Amino acid sequence: MASRAARQIYVETLGAAGVKASIFRQALGTDFDRLHPMLQRRFGVDPSGGYACLGRGVFTEVRRGAWWTVPFLRFGAFRNILFPDRGINVPFTVENYPYIDGFGRPTVTFVRTLEVRPGRRRRFDATMVYSPTRGAVVDYLGTHQHLATDLKLNVRDDGSLHLRSTALRFHEGPVSFTVPAFLTGSADLYESFDDSRRVFTIQLQVRNPLFGFLFGYRGEFTCDFPAVTAADVPLHLKPRREEIRN
Repeated sequence: MASRAARQIYVETLGAAGVKASIFRQALGTDFDRLHPMLQRRFGVDPSGGYACLGRGVFTEVRRGAWWTVPFLRFGAFRNILFPDRGINVPFTVENYPYIDGFGRPTVTFVRTLEVRPGRRRRFDATMVYSPTRGAVVDYLGTHQHLATDLKLNVRDDGSLHLRSTALRFHEGPVSFTVPAFLTGSADLYESFDDSRRVFTIQLQVRNPLFGFLFGYRGEFTCDFPAVTAADVPLHLKPRREEIRN
């Protein structure tokens, strides 16, 4: 947990940054203020805030489930949702850019790129919006926003954040349905900030109700918070297709 002096330094930094009502603040309400101040800055990315969050670090471990989970993971790799690779000390970046999508929604990219081995990169693509009707952050997975899930958010006593995915919904053309649980994975992600080493820490597990553990990673990273405008958002980070249904 952050010391009182350290927290005050971060709060003053946040005040200078002018953090606005991000999609995560809307979802968490007053609990947003219980986040570690550096997590408030990280999850405060919003088009009205005028800055992005660009992280760079190392996953000390990238794991996958048993051999029979590989076909499931390979299928997810087609749209940058999951992949079957594993490794240790894997360099990665995470890019959170804010923009207004084609439906007028404040949106934030959550694109993670891993250098799983020299010359071999894998990506997790996600874009997130706040849905007033669902009262939650909606996470669109992959390159085409075909899959959507609500995120359950919980601020823990130490100021860290726990995100849990819920039922997965599929949208394409006239087709829209909730994907049966046995065909999907439920993700639990934890993010915190280590005051002593001044790094963000992250841990993810994806599990299937029948097959058990599918995929996971843990590691740490540092972040820069450059000023950006809508014109600064790299096109390759945006989805190739946008979906209004959430």
